[in-house]
Amino acid sequence: MIKSVSTDQELETSVEVIRASFMTVAADFNLTPENAPTHAAFIKFADLLKMRDKGIAMFGLFDNGVQAGFVAVEKAGGGVFYIEKLAVLPGYRHRGHGRAMIDFVIEYVKHNQGAKLSIGIVDNHDLLKSWYQTCGFTVTGTKEIEHLPFKVCFLERSLGNIFINTIKH
Repeated sequence: MIKSVSTDQELETSVEVIRASFMTVAADFNLTPENAPTHAAFIKFADLLKMRDKGIAMFGLFDNGVQAGFVAVEKAGGGVFYIEKLAVLPGYRHRGHGRAMIDFVIEYVKHNQGAKLSIGIVDNHDLLKSWYQTCGFTVTGTKEIEHLPFKVCFLERSLGNIFINTIKH
């Protein structure tokens, strides 16, 4: 089951889900709070509060009553929506939860007149990049971002709803 999360308690739980989920990536790519302070593995409750205040939609995936996943969806304009912090706890991976959240986000974005989904990931995370490609995303480019110790890979998936302008990252 996927449902909106917005209360302080739901966001506290979501912070723990995001941290635990992204900690595997941080370990794989030697990310630390010092070299990648904005990486999701080091997210704070205040960060989710800011997202909530900005009107970013946040959802939790629940497996037998346990929050096992999280995803946020931000309206960027021009029919484009950003996927943020898509996370599945390590013990719940390979059960279709990530794909269920992608499918949910696609329907959410279509319902909100969106035409394109965009996400940024660690460029060298080949397994994750391949997974997004199996979900219909294509690589649109990479970028060095000054405060990150890795190159970011941008992927997009067109939903074919309406004409939109291309956004430059």
